[in-house]
Amino acid sequence: MLEEVERWLTRRSWSAADRPLARLMAAKRASGTTVSVVLPALNEEATVGEIATVIRRELMESLPLVDELVVIDSGSTDRTAEVAAAAGARVVHRDTILPRIPAVAGKGEVLWRSLMVTRGDIVCFVDADLRDFSADFVSGIVGPLLTEPEVHFVKAMYDRPLGELAGQGGRVTELVARPLLNLHWPALAGFVQPLGGEYAARRSLLERLPFPVGYGVELGLLVDALHTVGLDSLAQVDVGSRKHRHQDGQALGRMAATIYRTAQLRLSRGHLVRPALTQFERGEEGFVPRTHPVDTEERPPMREIGEYAARRAA
Repeated sequence: MLEEVERWLTRRSWSAADRPLARLMAAKRASGTTVSVVLPALNEEATVGEIATVIRRELMESLPLVDELVVIDSGSTDRTAEVAAAAGARVVHRDTILPRIPAVAGKGEVLWRSLMVTRGDIVCFVDADLRDFSADFVSGIVGPLLTEPEVHFVKAMYDRPLGELAGQGGRVTELVARPLLNLHWPALAGFVQPLGGEYAARRSLLERLPFPVGYGVELGLLVDALHTVGLDSLAQVDVGSRKHRHQDGQALGRMAATIYRTAQLRLSRGHLVRPALTQFERGEEGFVPRTHPVDTEERPPMREIGEYAARRAA
């Protein structure tokens, strides 16, 4: 590990318990900083309601740390929108945001569009499939942005159990993302969960970054944030354990291909020769090839979008 990363780990890695809520509220009042929480959601009726309920009850009603809670529904066919609204979140459908730009499927697409319908100085992203959710996931990663003016981007770190096995989740992280970061961006080798979906950043940074439209968004934002503001402006906070729905091996393979493509683009600013991934499924007559496209599209920095610039100027 690079010496600068070892130093960074001692200066920019914290626990959620390091910043009590009273301290965060005092910092928020003193600075006048506003906080938005965004939950990207696709068919998450089983979990989105509990997450929204905890955030509203503990971080909006008991203490006004969070100023707005927004669920971006990216085309759910279940009761995600209804459940989220009943829990007190503002629900916005992906396709109603920037309608002149046709939406594409993908998590990064939803996160990018969320900047257009939120107003917080700090934007906190939380996946909508978490179980046993704790408000520490929000207050923990928002905390350094309220108390450390030089910090601009904060990732959550946590244990990721896989069934009954502790620490065996995050397979794409260990097999793809961590090797890529250690080999090509060793300054980022200290991040425990580089692909985690829980992170917060200053709007002033997010609006300057391009957003990969798919699963590569976490890696892309982390690498681009490093190049934009430097390692010392990045941080991570331990929030305990993260339990969520795990994907099957083939879905993980598609995710891995997308993440590799995101890294390759940043290394060369070129394109994959063949942006597709063929996988195999056993059928009645043997193995059947299935070819899936690998996301090759990115959205530009939000500050380059005319509607966003007009809203900021209003």
